[in-house]
Amino acid sequence: MSNPTRSQYIRFTLAGAALIAVFALYQVNHVRAAAGPMEQPHSSYRVLAPIESGNLLLFPVVQSGKTPASPFLTLDEGIKSGQVEVTEAGRVRGLVRPRPTQGRINDGVLRPVPNPQPPQYRGDQVNTLVLVNNSDKPLLLLAGEIVTGGKQDRVIAKDRIVPAGNDPIDLGVFCIEPGRWTEDTATFRGSAKAPAQSMMVQPTVRAKAMVEKDQQEVWNSVHGTIAAALAAPTAAPPGGAVAGQQPAIRDLNSLGTTSYARAMQSTAVSEKVDEAEAPVMKSREQVLEKLREEHAVGVVVAVRGEIVWADIFSDTDLLGRYWTKLVRSYAAESLLGGEMHAAPTIADAQRFLDAPRGGTETSIGDVGVYRYKELRSGGTETFVLESLLPGTDYDVHISKLELRGEVRRIGMAYPNR
Repeated sequence: MSNPTRSQYIRFTLAGAALIAVFALYQVNHVRAAAGPMEQPHSSYRVLAPIESGNLLLFPVVQSGKTPASPFLTLDEGIKSGQVEVTEAGRVRGLVRPRPTQGRINDGVLRPVPNPQPPQYRGDQVNTLVLVNNSDKPLLLLAGEIVTGGKQDRVIAKDRIVPAGNDPIDLGVFCIEPGRWTEDTATFRGSAKAPAQSMMVQPTVRAKAMVEKDQQEVWNSVHGTIAAALAAPTAAPPGGAVAGQQPAIRDLNSLGTTSYARAMQSTAVSEKVDEAEAPVMKSREQVLEKLREEHAVGVVVAVRGEIVWADIFSDTDLLGRYWTKLVRSYAAESLLGGEMHAAPTIADAQRFLDAPRGGTETSIGDVGVYRYKELRSGGTETFVLESLLPGTDYDVHISKLELRGEVRRIGMAYPNR
C-alpha cells in the first residue's frame, strides 16, 4: 500500500477536527441538560383584563386552540354521588372490591380464583387516608382539597389521578385540624354541605403542603390564617350596628374549633369570605359564561397588589367545575393582612405566567396513569399534573406560585408518593 498523500493528510486532519468540534458541542449540551434546562413558556396562554373584588384581582387566562373535553370526575362530585369513598386507614378491609370466586384459565378449565389480600395498615394514621374510586371515570384530586370527618379533617397533599374502578389506594394528606383524634364520622365528606360554601384551603396553606411538605408547617399556617381571618375587618351593616348584635369573635380559642374547614364555615369568618368574593360570585353565572366565551382555562391571582398564584386547567369545563371553591380560597387569602402594593397590570400577570419553569425538577407518579412534576426556578415554583391515561396525554392542571420569604426545603416527602 502506498504512503498517504499530503492531500489525504489534510482531509484526515479536517475530519478529525470536525469530530472533535461535534464531540465538544455534545459535551456542552450534555452539561446544560444535567444542570436542568429551562422550559420555554406556554405561548398559547394569554392573560386578560382582571376581575376586581376588594383586595383580590383575578386575571383570566385563555388558551388558543381547541381544548380537550374533560373525562375526569372531581372529588366533590364523587363524594356527593357516593361513587368515591374516603376513610381512615384502619377501615380498609370494608373497601376491598369483591372478586369473582371462579374463572377460566387459557385452557378453558374453571378453577378457583384467589382473592388478593388487601394492603396492610398499622391502624389510622395522621398523614394517610384510604380512597376507593368506584365510578367509571378517572378521579381528579387537587392539592388543597378538603375532606372533613374521620378522626381529623385533612387536605390533599398533591395533585393526582385515580383510575376508574380502582382498588383502595393510600391517599397522602395533611391534617388541618390539630388537636382532635376522635372519630366524627366513619367516612369523609366534602368541604361543605352546600356547593356555594365549598372550598379548598387558601394559597398560603396550599403552599405549605405542596412546597414544604411539612405537617407542623401546615398546622402553623392553619392557625395563622384562621387568626388573620378573625382579625380582618368587616364592613359595617347599613345604618350602623344592630341593637343586640353579637360582638365579632376575634379570639381563636372562643371560636370553639381548631378545624380550618369549620372555622371557614363559621359565621365569624364565612361572612367575611362572602364579602370578599361578592363582586365575582354575585354574578357567578355571567362571569362563567364570559369565561367560556373567551375559552378561559385558568386565573392568575393577585392579593393586595401582589401576584401570588395561578391555577391553569386543561379545559374551560374543569375551570368552571372548580370555580366556586377556588374563588372562595382566593377570597380567604385576601383577608390576610399585609402591605398594599400598586395593582399589577396585565403585562405583569403575563410575565408571571410566562416565566420559565425549570431549573430544578422532581417527578413522581403512577405508570400509565399520571406524572406529577415540581419545577423550581428563581422565585417561582410550578407544579404540573400530566395525565398518562389513553387518549389524555396532556397537562390536566398547573399550579404556579410566587415563593415568599425563606422556604424550608427540608421536610417530609409527600405522604405515600
